[in-house]
Amino acid sequence: MHPDEDLWRLEEAFWTSGRDSARATTAEGAIVIYPYPLGILQGDDIWAHLPANTGWRMIEMADRSVNRQGVVAVLAYRVQAQKPGSPIYEALCASTWLNDAGRWLRLSHQQTPVT
Repeated sequence: MHPDEDLWRLEEAFWTSGRDSARATTAEGAIVIYPYPLGILQGDDIWAHLPANTGWRMIEMADRSVNRQGVVAVLAYRVQAQKPGSPIYEALCASTWLNDAGRWLRLSHQQTPVT
């Protein structure tokens, strides 16, 4: 298995596995930047705005890039995601991960919609 596959699986789970799963892999005080109107959220504010079930039934990550520097990794990609009854959502995304004693934790995540 490629060493980055674990990170990509965690990133996909952030989209598909719901709030509790995302919270379990996110560092305290993390920062998430969602498209307007949500905007910049930090710490517990993230979970107040994320539904228990994200509803994404299909996600596809393309143009994947990884940059590792010591215990930090940045993932960048283009996502296509869809919820039932909604048009396909496309965005450019980046997440920063920290390897904390062998456990990957998300420090930040940003989504920039592709229009």
